[in-house]
Amino acid sequence: MIAQGVFITGTDTGVGKTVVSAALLSVLRSGGVDAVPLKVVQTGARQAGGRWRSPDLDFCLAMAGLHPGPSEYGRMAPCCFARACSPHLAAALAGRRVDLRRISACFRALQTRHALVIAEGAGGVCVPVRGRQTLRDLIGALGLPVVVVARRGLGTINHTLLTIDSLRRAQVRVLGVVFNATAPGRSGYIERDNIKTIARLGAVRVLGSLPFIPDLATRPAGQFQRAAAAGLPPAADLLKWLKSP
Repeated sequence: MIAQGVFITGTDTGVGKTVVSAALLSVLRSGGVDAVPLKVVQTGARQAGGRWRSPDLDFCLAMAGLHPGPSEYGRMAPCCFARACSPHLAAALAGRRVDLRRISACFRALQTRHALVIAEGAGGVCVPVRGRQTLRDLIGALGLPVVVVARRGLGTINHTLLTIDSLRRAQVRVLGVVFNATAPGRSGYIERDNIKTIARLGAVRVLGSLPFIPDLATRPAGQFQRAAAAGLPPAADLLKWLKSP
């Protein structure tokens, strides 16, 4: 049995969850998998034509060459807020609440229409979304294995191992870690050792490592897809790892 989805979370905000989500989407679709994106909560959203637009979702769709209709787009971005801050605060400032039931319903609806859903979170796993509930609780409710996105540089060992430990304590399956370069420059001995140390101490699979990709907003989809293919395993391997243990 293969899980019908995977959840992309990060060790922090700004580590490149959207880039990795788009890269995984690109690799899977290039391998013939009917994979689609889901941005569970989007803060910093905007309205256009009376509808919410999710910048993270729009990037994933553009890099995959997908053009969903309005109803399908709404399922892919079920919970949007204008303020660019933590989901619980963005919701409070808007006088609303993060609708966990709607997120779950939209996820299930996408599952019935497609082979695999790539769900992207907001911030790290302990980010509050509603009351005492955190993103980790939402991941558990969706029942998805997790890909952790991490930086390569100083500080990443602590942040990544804490994230992995938090997920495992909640009995969430960690599929692996993808390292993403968030700034230009070559990887040195520190970055190389960080990856090896996290794999060893975290007893976790390293799924890949993406290079820094400049000018993401204007980069042609083809160039992004080639970078994704070079930094991640092929679709067949990803599907193999998604099989239930």
